[in-house]
Amino acid sequence: MNAMRTRNRLFAGLLLTGALLVGTAAPVAAAPVVLSSGHVDVIDVDYTAGALTVNVLDGTGAVERNPADVLFQVPNTAKITVPVGSAWSFLGTGGQAWVLPQSSTAGLLWAGWNTTEVPSGIFQNNRVTFKLTSVSGPAGFSIYTVSGGTPTVLFDSGNGLPDSLNVNYNTHAHANWGFDAAGTYAVTFEVTGKLAATGATVSSGAQTFTFEVLS
Repeated sequence: MNAMRTRNRLFAGLLLTGALLVGTAAPVAAAPVVLSSGHVDVIDVDYTAGALTVNVLDGTGAVERNPADVLFQVPNTAKITVPVGSAWSFLGTGGQAWVLPQSSTAGLLWAGWNTTEVPSGIFQNNRVTFKLTSVSGPAGFSIYTVSGGTPTVLFDSGNGLPDSLNVNYNTHAHANWGFDAAGTYAVTFEVTGKLAATGATVSSGAQTFTFEVLS
């Protein structure tokens, strides 16, 4: 009889342990928020309480999002024929590229950045530095502007990294975001600034943005 009671207790213990294990299973990761059209500040910079931070400002919902929670989608309607001329040699493969344009275009993301939440007087020269530190993907990535038909390249993974750009505080800007081939790109930026009061450098840390370029 004692042996039977012992076996029953062991069996009950095993059932309880199994129930606890099921109840404490790791939660399933949430699906990313897919942004495929409309206004978005990919690099949304803020400085509050001594911390320099970078989020995604989703203009479609007027909310800030963690870059890790967002998938930027570039449809095949973004595909262009690369203009002729050596000034455009940074862009595309086989004469084609996928570009999110610097002007608002229906059905495409209007991608940019802003430093409007960086207070005046915090950083030396009232500016921060955007640094493109790495790009993982099927081909090259670039950000550029166009004026009078001539491109000015701001970032280009094809000529070596890191690339840096100084951006004044209270800036809201848009540019062309170029992808040389279809596929998934992981694009990593870091934003830094030198404090006016001490000269110390503060950093947002590496922030990775994921783009899905559709063929």
